[in-house]
Amino acid sequence: MKKESQLTQREMTQKMGVSLGKINYCISELSQKGMIKVERFQKSKNKSAYIYRLTPSGLEEVSTLTVSFLKNKIREYDRIKMEIKSLVGQVREMDSELAAVPDLLEALKDKS
Repeated sequence: MKKESQLTQREMTQKMGVSLGKINYCISELSQKGMIKVERFQKSKNKSAYIYRLTPSGLEEVSTLTVSFLKNKIREYDRIKMEIKSLVGQVREMDSELAAVPDLLEALKDKS
């Protein structure tokens, strides 16, 4: 996976599919909440060049969001797994001939 730690705001707009104004707004809000620190490159010829650094509280927030995301995905996985199991049961009940097709059931079986 390519590390993209040096994106410009314009590159962010292209990758994220949002406007430059939204990127500026989000950066401003993240800075005000203390999640990122905005610093100007002192040695850059481009006086509008900034670097955005994740603060310890920003890192903590990212960690919290990541854990929350993973918990949601695990719940989603478990729900889908149960739904598939239920559907396999319904297929067996609805049509014993269809249920006898080994490829179908093998593809739908719970492997765990």
